[in-house]
Amino acid sequence: MNDKQPAESNWFKSSYSSGEGGACVEVATVETAVRVRDSKECAGPQLAFAPDAWTSFVNDIGRGRSN
Repeated sequence: MNDKQPAESNWFKSSYSSGEGGACVEVATVETAVRVRDSKECAGPQLAFAPDAWTSFVNDIGRGRSN
């Protein structure tokens, strides 16, 4: 897995997130990975996923499949 950190400007929040803080995650893509972090802890730990695994996850959630 690529451990390169994305630039600050490459992170984005879901359109469902409000601008009021709360429980949000941010996502960024770098070369061969999709990285996820807590929007309240930008300097904190991140998860990294292979792009095909992330796509499968997002598609499953969109279809209402949670496990």
